[in-house]
Amino acid sequence: MQPMNKAGPIIVIEDDMDDQHLLEEIFDKLGYRNKIIYFADGNEALEFLNKTDLHPFLILSDINMPKINGFELRNKIFTNELLQTKCIPYLFFTTTATKKAVIDAYALSVQGFFVKPTTVSQLEGTLRKIIEYWQECIAPSQYD
Repeated sequence: MQPMNKAGPIIVIEDDMDDQHLLEEIFDKLGYRNKIIYFADGNEALEFLNKTDLHPFLILSDINMPKINGFELRNKIFTNELLQTKCIPYLFFTTTATKKAVIDAYALSVQGFFVKPTTVSQLEGTLRKIIEYWQECIAPSQYD
């Protein structure tokens, strides 16, 4: 098992270009050193994760996307032995939540489920909390 790479890139899987631009502005404002890599669909993100030598810090994924949705993507990552050993936190970051969606997410060992706040300041605060939490978090891989 590889250690969590807190300096690694943050993978954002979001098909709405307006949301991507807004997230980009907020990440710039927050000033974290992590590179942010955006994907508009889950298949592109999965292909990248399978081929890259980079070890991402965390994945923020929308649920409702074309081609494969966030649940299907999470399942493909969760059942991929190579990706499992990278210890990459996978978080859903979506517009709405239902009880079924939250239950299904945690059944796939998602490490967080967040509804996108409606204001820019709330969105900034949520992203700050997420990043700071995972920067402080200790992963099992830190105990070889």
